Amino acid sequence: MEFELDSGNTAWMIAASSLVLLMTPGLAFFYGGMVRGKSVLNMMMMSFSAMGVAGLIWVLYGYSLAFGSDVAMIIGNPADYFGLAITDAESLMASVGVPATVAAAFQATFAIITVALISGAIADRVKFGTWIAFAAIWVTLVYSPMAHMVWGGGLLGGDGITAGLSTPIDFAGGTVVHINAGAAGLALALLVGKRKGFGTEPMRPHNLPFVMLGAGLLWFGWFGFNAGSEFAADGTAGRAWLNTLVATGVAMLAWLATEKVRDGSATSLGAASGVVAGLVAITPAAAAVDTYGSIAIGAVAGVLCALAVGLKYKYGYDDSLDVVGVHLVGGLVGTVLIGLFATDNAESFGVWYPDGALNGLFYGGGLTQLVTQVIVAVVAVAFSFIVTYLIGLALKMTLGWRISEEDEVAGIDLAVHGESGYETIQSGSVIREVRA
Repeated sequence: MEFELDSGNTAWMIAASSLVLLMTPGLAFFYGGMVRGKSVLNMMMMSFSAMGVAGLIWVLYGYSLAFGSDVAMIIGNPADYFGLAITDAESLMASVGVPATVAAAFQATFAIITVALISGAIADRVKFGTWIAFAAIWVTLVYSPMAHMVWGGGLLGGDGITAGLSTPIDFAGGTVVHINAGAAGLALALLVGKRKGFGTEPMRPHNLPFVMLGAGLLWFGWFGFNAGSEFAADGTAGRAWLNTLVATGVAMLAWLATEKVRDGSATSLGAASGVVAGLVAITPAAAAVDTYGSIAIGAVAGVLCALAVGLKYKYGYDDSLDVVGVHLVGGLVGTVLIGLFATDNAESFGVWYPDGALNGLFYGGGLTQLVTQVIVAVVAVAFSFIVTYLIGLALKMTLGWRISEEDEVAGIDLAVHGESGYETIQSGSVIREVRA
């Protein structure tokens, strides 16, 4: 096939890639504000390091593992595009005139943010070196295979395990990014264990303005995440943009209403968390539902995620920054509700709607698409949880996960990085101040 460049689509995808990359520093602020002051630098470093590790692996062989020729419907051939040896005619976006380098760059930002999301489940207590090793192994053995299974023609795609039903819909990463990261976060939280004092000592966010800033940056970057997943500057991208705006705003309001009824106060932390819950839930459905579907998905996600973040206290697992409650639950909500609200209205969605996908139950399609979405969600949870747990167990037996109890109490920033996030000048000398 002869490649013909479309400069408009290419410019949009370069911009969208930059927006998605901004989400990871945004996540660093969001997570950094949620931890205690003595952990803020370490928390932000876990996000920033994901940019280095996942970015490097992606251009070497991660892209090929995800989008190379199929091997057993689980992974791509790593030799196909090793070092991004790929022509524009082979680009994922060749049909819309976007070069291979831009397509690979866009997908790299997805791998980066997915790894960074996991870090919130194990905040305050793990060795930085072990985290770096985990990130490299996880991108190789979990993220890339999941991307291949969903988007690269593998097990969770149209010709996979649901071939007799319908084509699964994951427009921008409900399974690949959020269910994947949420299930991985749960596996590591269970394996690594609780922070000292979890459930008995207050572990409140130390900087709520950081949290709000991070949520704002995530919302901004997410327009590239969702609208960019159309791979073209067209009406479908516009629909994804609008659905992202609406579902996120509704989810924030729904979270705040849930807080007000349950706790008596609508908090800034709840507003920021509701924003992220809505973003997560609309991600797989961004171009597959209409306005009413996006409102419903945002409302359900806001309520269920607000309730789900308390499950860690009931069941005793220390998911420090609610990766399970927001990303796993939100990803499941968005993925499954596609089965109720999907619509192939061509006037609304242009040419994106995948061949073989059906309308959802509420749009006359019966139960078929709902069953398809549930099957894919269950398999994604199982694959990510099991493989992540095995990776984490191997690292526990070799490098070890936990810093010493003394260092955890004193502050991981000073112990691991030799720095503190906050310093006070007194009498001409610098006094390092570790704030609990």
